[in-house]
Amino acid sequence: MAFSSPISPSYSCHLSSKDNNELNFKPKGTKLNKIYHPFSLLQRSPFLKVDFSSQWERGESSKFSISAAVTSKEYMLDGALENSQLPKGDCWSVHKFGGTCVGTSERIGNVAEIITADQSERKLVVVSAMSKVTDMMYDLIYKAQSRDDSYLTALDAVLEKHKLAAVDLLDGNDLASFFSKLDDDISNLKAMLRAIYIACFAAGHATESFSDFVAGHGELWSAQLLSSAVRKNGVECKWMDTREVLVVNPTGSNQVDPDYLKSEERLEKWYSNNPSKTIIATGFIATTPQNIPTTLKRDGSDFSAAIMGALLKARQVTIWTDVDGVYSADPRKVSEAVILKTLSYQEAWEMSYFGANVLHPRTIVPVMQYDIPIVIKNIFNLSAPGTTICRSSGNEYEDGQKLESLVKGFATIDNVALVNVEGTGMAGVPGTASAIFSAVKDVGANVVMISQASSEHSVCFAVPEKEVKAVADVLESRFGQALSAGRLSQIAIIPNCSILAAVGQRMASTPGVSATLFTALAKANINIRAIAQGCTEYNITVVVKREDCVRALRAVHSKFYLSRTIIAVGIVGPGLIGGTLLDQLKDQTAVLKEKFNIDLRVMGITGSRTMLLSQSGIDLSRWRDLLRQKGEMADMNKFVHHVRGNHFIPNTVMVDCTADSDIASHYYGWLHRGIHVVTPNKKANSGPLDQYLKLRALQRQSYTHYFYEATVGAGLPIISTLRGLLETGDKILRIEGIFSGTLSYIFNNFTDSRAFSQVVEEAKEAGYTEPDPRDDLSGTDVARKVIILARESGLKLELSDIPVQSLVPEPLRASASPEEFMQQLPQFDEQVSTQRQVAGDAGEVLRYVGVVDVVNGKGTVELRRYHKEHPFAQLSGSDNIIAFTTERYAKQPLIVRGPGAGAEVTAGGVFCDILRLASYLGAPS
Repeated sequence: MAFSSPISPSYSCHLSSKDNNELNFKPKGTKLNKIYHPFSLLQRSPFLKVDFSSQWERGESSKFSISAAVTSKEYMLDGALENSQLPKGDCWSVHKFGGTCVGTSERIGNVAEIITADQSERKLVVVSAMSKVTDMMYDLIYKAQSRDDSYLTALDAVLEKHKLAAVDLLDGNDLASFFSKLDDDISNLKAMLRAIYIACFAAGHATESFSDFVAGHGELWSAQLLSSAVRKNGVECKWMDTREVLVVNPTGSNQVDPDYLKSEERLEKWYSNNPSKTIIATGFIATTPQNIPTTLKRDGSDFSAAIMGALLKARQVTIWTDVDGVYSADPRKVSEAVILKTLSYQEAWEMSYFGANVLHPRTIVPVMQYDIPIVIKNIFNLSAPGTTICRSSGNEYEDGQKLESLVKGFATIDNVALVNVEGTGMAGVPGTASAIFSAVKDVGANVVMISQASSEHSVCFAVPEKEVKAVADVLESRFGQALSAGRLSQIAIIPNCSILAAVGQRMASTPGVSATLFTALAKANINIRAIAQGCTEYNITVVVKREDCVRALRAVHSKFYLSRTIIAVGIVGPGLIGGTLLDQLKDQTAVLKEKFNIDLRVMGITGSRTMLLSQSGIDLSRWRDLLRQKGEMADMNKFVHHVRGNHFIPNTVMVDCTADSDIASHYYGWLHRGIHVVTPNKKANSGPLDQYLKLRALQRQSYTHYFYEATVGAGLPIISTLRGLLETGDKILRIEGIFSGTLSYIFNNFTDSRAFSQVVEEAKEAGYTEPDPRDDLSGTDVARKVIILARESGLKLELSDIPVQSLVPEPLRASASPEEFMQQLPQFDEQVSTQRQVAGDAGEVLRYVGVVDVVNGKGTVELRRYHKEHPFAQLSGSDNIIAFTTERYAKQPLIVRGPGAGAEVTAGGVFCDILRLASYLGAPS
């Protein structure tokens, strides 16, 4: 093999057939052979040409030649005269266009138009490889080192992609020139890939330097294409191979540090030979101080633009992408996320560190020292103002600031694990934390977050889940003796975690921000596993279960940005009350969204036999048809799992519109799982006392809510009034009332000479009674309401403790059917009529009432007489009336009066409870 270069001596080379992993290079005229890794030659000339000239198939040896195809411009610049001095400052604007922006010939043309339209005096444009090309280049390396012959086909695909783009964009000499350079590059790549295919490079894989050199060709081609397209628009420009300018030092942690002094020197030399007001520069690629091609690693093109902006001290760096700017949260997880107009450097830094799709933190470093703003803009929506990242102004955080100006955004990191090292032997012992994190460093794990209590009893930190086993193993090995001696009690691993970070300037020093954050999480029933808040005041970080991460993100975003409070609703029992409620929800949904930022999404409806489930929310204008047409067999476990299982909705409520004790038995489990409950069903609160107390205790211990206003007075505020009295310190003495709308109607109309059975029949036909009127006349329903109010007042009574006067004649209680009961009821009219007559003679009326005697600790349900001037005697229709006698209202009771029966008012009471829940969860009141 013959090698020649104007900057390097000539070499001879052969590939040993005995060990195909070695390439032997011999400088001509010398007697010593020296074994070089093929890419070490790049230390002598970064731009080499490799050609095969041998019959490598023959077996004994193979010969090929490597020559310098491109003369390093750096060395040319060493002896060059500086023809033009590089201007710096506000005259320059820097643009960066990513792979999506130049993904097709049409998009490259659009970019050329944007550059042409920019009125800046001088422009430097950093461009990435065409979309997917960098991945294709790395795939070439993988295929070659895997001895996969398809790398040749893959390389042809790369060639074809760029040729097609060039044909669409260029013509004449520009097209011929690009094709010539492209063919040369492809020939070089083909030879280099052939070399690695044969040599397999000892360890079976290509070195990072070789990979970087091959991968960087995508930027070279896109920069040439774009520069030609700009020139075609009539703008004089030059294209820059940034490997001739940018010098970086690899740090060994998949990152590089720019050498600004050397880079500035090379930039000035490059410009002296290539003066132009418009420069198209390659992103992503650079060289080491030894002139070995390398890359800027992840988000390298953004980094290139920031470095160039700093070297030129540019007025602005614009990063062009495919979104309108930086969002307050990931819009794929929070549909209400908003575009942020501005971010401080530190805020952008924090958000990007915690996974937000903003910029890599290192991208911000070069421009910060010169206060150069970075603008994020959407190439597909030029009218969008974008997001400006700059130094924060002091007046942005004056007194009276809004929460959203303090908390700019939220970001998450998934798939992390918590490591908790604890033990009494840690307290006050210097060097423990150092030893822990030194061990973690030894296995190369990345510590994402650290939290330590002031007691020094434990240290908790988060690492990527894929690294946690190595961390646990090294800690148990390093601290084995301390664990055996008891100085450390445990090294615990908590897997399946996510990190949620709230980011904002000075928010940590503003009272109420942390409280608002934690309250929002608590109300969404999100348990916080660890907390970290630095004194830098830029972020508050919490660790939550991975399965709760999206709900947590939506909950906090909703609270701070007043986006809609979204509640997943499950309706159990679409009968008379449930169906009426669904119709009311249908009529009010749009108003609630528009005026009150409340989004109630009915995710499921279930009856006793059929249920209807939806992933996005049931169309309530058609719910009856959908339930009939698309309903499936009812399964309560599946139903609850579906309604609760949507991680994009932070809050869930089950609305039980039945009178079923089996459904009521699920309440405890629902509340325990963080599902709120709203119901008019009296069975849970009037059932066994121990179950009631257990249910209420769970509710009080958590942020899960249980509302049941409609259990006593339908739509009347009975429960809330009683609670208001108790919570403000009043003492309840007595609660007395007409609690049954059915019995209120019956006795309001049981006048003059009308028969009792006639009035009952009238009430049944009007729909006031249950299908079997005995359910109303028995007084059991009133007794349940009395026991509910007694327990709310602090009495520990069972339903059996309440004496109930039944209005069902004893002989008719065992009647076979409601029809038979109604036929026989007139036989007993005289008995009730006599009671009415006696009361009337005394100037009184009959009323069926329930009484809670708190002073004596008892309750009763019975038919009583009241003077005609008494408020209970003044009712009409099916109105209810409840009188609260308390220490404050001792002389004149507090009275609540209004309709107490009917599907409309009962459903309205349930609806009111749902809205009360929304208010508790953060909706504006």
